[in-house]
Amino acid sequence: MPEFAYTARSVQGQDSSGVISAGSRREAIALLAEKSLFPLHVEAQATAGDRKLRWPWQGKIKSEVLADVFTQLSDLLSNGVPLLDSLDILAGQALDPRLGEVLADVRHQVADGTGLDTALASHPRVFSSLSISMVRAGLEGAFLEEALERIASFLRKQEMLRMKIVGAMTYPAILAVVGVGVTIFLVMFVVPMFQEFFDRLERSGTGLPLITVVLVATSEFLVRYGMFVAVGCAAAVALARRWMATEKGRAVCDRWKLKIPVAGRIFHDAAVARLCRVLGTLLRNGVPLLTALRISSDSTGNQLLQHAVLESVETVSSGDSLSRPLAASRLIPPQTMAMIRVAEEANTLDEVLVRIADRIDQRIERQLDMMVRMVEPMMLLVIGSMVLFIIVGILLPVFDLNASIG
Repeated sequence: MPEFAYTARSVQGQDSSGVISAGSRREAIALLAEKSLFPLHVEAQATAGDRKLRWPWQGKIKSEVLADVFTQLSDLLSNGVPLLDSLDILAGQALDPRLGEVLADVRHQVADGTGLDTALASHPRVFSSLSISMVRAGLEGAFLEEALERIASFLRKQEMLRMKIVGAMTYPAILAVVGVGVTIFLVMFVVPMFQEFFDRLERSGTGLPLITVVLVATSEFLVRYGMFVAVGCAAAVALARRWMATEKGRAVCDRWKLKIPVAGRIFHDAAVARLCRVLGTLLRNGVPLLTALRISSDSTGNQLLQHAVLESVETVSSGDSLSRPLAASRLIPPQTMAMIRVAEEANTLDEVLVRIADRIDQRIERQLDMMVRMVEPMMLLVIGSMVLFIIVGILLPVFDLNASIG
C-alpha cells in the first residue's frame, strides 16, 4: 500500500510529522482526521519503483504495450466498468512491473480528484504529449473511449513505422559501427607501426606529403588523448541532453530540427499531421473551436507550431477565420492551408483535417523510405573515404620514395 508523508496539527496546536499507509491521499487525510489531527501537508512518498522509472538509462515502455493498455481501458469503460476499477484491473495485470507501478500511481491520483490527463502527464517518460492531449480531448468532449482507441491506433502505427525504419537502418548501422571501429583501429594501432619509417624519411630530407602529416598528427593525438576525447564527448552529449530538456533548449532544438535537410521536412510534416488529427477529432466530437485549439496545440511536438496555434486562438476569438493566423505563421504548407480555407467555407473542417492528417502520414512514410535508401550509399561513401584517406596517407610516402630512387 502507498505511504504518505504528512505534517499535521493536533487539537492542542502541536505540529507532528510522520508516515501513514493509505490507499490514496484522500484516504490518508481521512485517517489523520480520525486521529484528531488536522493535516497541513500530505504527500505521497516515492517508492523504489518510482525512482527506477526516473533513471535515465532505464529503457522506455514499448509503444505496443501502451497501445494494449489504452485499448483495454477503452473496452472496460465501454462496458460500464468505473474508471478507478478499470485502472486497478490494468495495474494488477500489467506484465511490465514498471507499467503496473505507473498505473497504480495514476489510479491513486485520480482517486484524489486529479483528472486522468493530469495524472498521465505526471509520467512524461511513459505517456507522450499526444496521448495526454487526446485523453484531455476525450474528457472535454465526453468521448474518452473513442479517444483511447485512437491513441492505441496511433501508437501501433507509430510502432510499425519505427520497426520498419529499424529494419531498414540495421545494415547502415552495422556499416557505421564496423567502419568507425576499423578506422579507429587503423589510426591508433596500424599508423604508429610506420612511425619509424616516416621518421627516417624526414631525417633524410625527403619529407612527408601533407596527407601523411595530417594522418600522423591525428594518430598521435588519439593515442595520447583518446580517452579524454571519449570522456569529453560523453559529457558533451549528457550536457546537451540536459539543456534540450529545458524550455529554451527545446525551442532552439525544435527550430533547428525543421532546417535539417530531408529529415527536417519529415519532422515538420509529422507535427502538422498530429495537429490536424487531434484538432479534427475534437471538432468532430463537438468540442468548441477555441477549446480544441488550446488542447491540440500540446500535441504538435514542436514549440514553434504550438506557439503559432496558441496565437491563433486570440485571433479566432476576435472573429477572424482560423486559416488567416495559421497562414501568417508560415508553418503550415500552402497546399494544406488551401484545403483548410475551403473546408472553413464549406463547414467541413473536422472531416478535412482528419483527411489531411491521413495524407500527410502517407507522405511521411514515402519520405522515410527515400531517406533510408539514401543513408546506405552515403555511409558506404563516408566509410570508404575514411579508409582511403588512411591507406593513401600510409602508402604515398612509399610511392614518393620509390619515385625518388628511380
